Amino acid sequence: MFNVIIALGSNSCPAAHIHWASQWLSQAFPGIRFSRTLWTPDVKGTGRFYMNRLAAGTTALSREAVEQLLKQAEAATRRSADSVTLDLDLMQYDGERLHLKDWPRPYIQQLIPDIL
Repeated sequence: MFNVIIALGSNSCPAAHIHWASQWLSQAFPGIRFSRTLWTPDVKGTGRFYMNRLAAGTTALSREAVEQLLKQAEAATRRSADSVTLDLDLMQYDGERLHLKDWPRPYIQQLIPDIL
C-alpha cells in the first residue's frame, strides 16, 4: 500500500463540491482522513476565494492511476478555466512530494497537521 496526500479546492459552489469530493474520495480510498476546511484567497490575486481541504490515505493504485482518478472526478463536476468547481491535486505519493510550489503555501502548512 502507498500513502497519499490529496489537496481539494473549489471556488464555485465550494461547500457542495468539497462535500461531494470528500464523499467520492471516501469511496475511492477507504479509511481516508480529512482536514478541516479553510477559506483562502486565490494565489493569482483575482479576489476570488477558494475552500480548501487536505486528505490522507492509502492505496494499492499506481501514482498514474490515482492521478487519472482525480482528473475523472474533476471532469465529473464540469470544471472549466473560469470556474474551478473542483481541483484535486495529488500532493504526495509514497513519500514523494509533488506540486512542490504548493507545499510552502500557508493553507497547506495550516492544514497538514490535521491529517498527519
